[in-house]
Amino acid sequence: MQTESINIRDPFVYLEGDTYYLYGTRGATCWGLATGFDVYVSRDLLDWSAPVPCFENDGSFWADRNYWAPEMHVWKGKYYLFASFKSETRRRGTAILRSDSPLGPFVPWSDGPVTPPEWECLDGTFYADDQGQPYMVFCHEWVQAGDGEIWAVPLTGDLKCAAGDPFLLFTASQASWSMKISHSSGTEGYITDGPYLWRTETGRLVCLWSSFSRSGYTQGLAESDNGGITGRFTQLPPLFDHDGGHGMLFRNKAGEVLLALHTPNEHLKEHPVFIPVPQLA
Repeated sequence: MQTESINIRDPFVYLEGDTYYLYGTRGATCWGLATGFDVYVSRDLLDWSAPVPCFENDGSFWADRNYWAPEMHVWKGKYYLFASFKSETRRRGTAILRSDSPLGPFVPWSDGPVTPPEWECLDGTFYADDQGQPYMVFCHEWVQAGDGEIWAVPLTGDLKCAAGDPFLLFTASQASWSMKISHSSGTEGYITDGPYLWRTETGRLVCLWSSFSRSGYTQGLAESDNGGITGRFTQLPPLFDHDGGHGMLFRNKAGEVLLALHTPNEHLKEHPVFIPVPQLA
């Protein structure tokens, strides 16, 4: 199948050997009850396999809805899926699953969400610093925080749970382009979605994230002033402001840096696109 025919949100690409693996939020079940995630396989980023289920709730998993933003990261020889979930009795949060293969099957690894249980959280991503300390970077959701926040929390070496208190990286309103929006409940605030950490070849540490601007769903970018996760993050001009976002960065087989995001930001029409961003090489 062709890339434009894959209806997912929040695309995440992983390259291993000669094969690209593509994960994402199932478009059809994004906003309600859901059961799992799929992975697509390609050799050229153009033609993809049919979706291969890589996680399916067998009825014992704690969440039954809003299965969002699966990211697949390799750590100490194992494959970990960071993804957000929700149930009627538990707040939205990011949990960690594990597998011996990028194709899955992934099974629950953390004991429920790793994000603070009293917070509404989403879009956890993985980052390890130069000393090998793992972190989860995640969003404290705007419907609870008002001004959407991006936080980091240290993880234990086995990625099973938090190893300390979370600390704030930045809020949505710090970006001059970010626009306040209204929720159907009447709540107003600034959205933060999809953080993703990336280190350039020159040592810059940047954080991708998304919100809304006057142009629609927008792919933002912030940079740490000390090259580390504890630095002060300064907001840069958006990478993409044409109704698309929740992006990540990866290198293709030629070594070029590509931005993966979904567009348009419209139910059942979302699909991945891959955009060269040489400025972040």
